[in-house]
Amino acid sequence: MAASTAPLLIKRYASRRLYNTQTSDYVTLEDIAGFIRDGREVKIIDLKSGDDLTRQYLLQIIAEHESRGESVLPLDVLTDLVRSYTTNAQSVVPQFLAASFEMLREGQSKLMENMAAIPNPMASMPGFDALQRQQQMFLKAMMGGWRGGASGPEREDGTPAPPAGSAAPEDERDIAEIRRQLAELQKRVSKL
Repeated sequence: MAASTAPLLIKRYASRRLYNTQTSDYVTLEDIAGFIRDGREVKIIDLKSGDDLTRQYLLQIIAEHESRGESVLPLDVLTDLVRSYTTNAQSVVPQFLAASFEMLREGQSKLMENMAAIPNPMASMPGFDALQRQQQMFLKAMMGGWRGGASGPEREDGTPAPPAGSAAPEDERDIAEIRRQLAELQKRVSKL
């Protein structure tokens, strides 16, 4: 593999400290989460045993974000995941989840490409550029955290928006409606 596509190797020492072999310094879980948000693949291994600990640390990162109120996984999804470990569905769930996330990534990139490629007579309207930037920021915010996506929603002034878990019930319904509309739009775009 080329150096740019090779996973970033992180070694865990006996002291449980994590060492970035590329930059020769110690890193935290939040640093590793940042690498992933920036589109890097990471591989975390135990220095002594050579065991691959990547899954364990990624789950820990997810658990920490969820516990801080940065909820991405709805309670019913978490419940279904727990159930999948105790049923025969365990063999199907990983492939289903992988395929679902791949479709989201592809849909996001196709949608962004098509938005940029479609000539629009409204482009000559005053303020159209600002509107288009807002749409792109909205899409990045909706897909934030995915590879190549934004790290999270931001306000117009560039400051981080409140975590999704802090939304009022009406806001949650609005977000669900926006997500439904976005899914419909992705289906339409994929047919183009």
